[in-house]
Amino acid sequence: MESYNAITATATQGSVSKVLYTGKVTITGGREGAAVSEDGHLNISLSTPGGPGKGTNPEQLFAAGWSACFIGAMRLNAPKLGVVVPGNTHVEAEVDLATGDAGFRLQARLQVHLPGLTVEQAKELVEAAHQTCPYSKATRGNINVRIDVAV
Repeated sequence: MESYNAITATATQGSVSKVLYTGKVTITGGREGAAVSEDGHLNISLSTPGGPGKGTNPEQLFAAGWSACFIGAMRLNAPKLGVVVPGNTHVEAEVDLATGDAGFRLQARLQVHLPGLTVEQAKELVEAAHQTCPYSKATRGNINVRIDVAV
């Protein structure tokens, strides 16, 4: 099998100085296939949204990844802001597969639950996390995003 580089893209928001982790996953069969990570911790079936099969789909995986990362970004920023992320913090994420003038697109909504914080503390923490979270950075200016906060 011959191999070649088809696409190389360079980030416009700064350079990479150190790689902290690389997640390596092999997908077979596309939306009706399987996803298996190199370490075997991820081994799931994939299904088309609303279609046959009992697997997950890329939109659910994206929602899960972004939510987990966003909570991590809040925890990273909390000490700098003088707040503690409540133990029962959670994020409900919705990622839409949609169509528009440019063809298929994604859009997303995060509902961040920070019970026990004041509205001002929660707003400040979420805004800081949105600036820090790599998923937020990747989506900024690329897809429609709405982030709501509940305290």
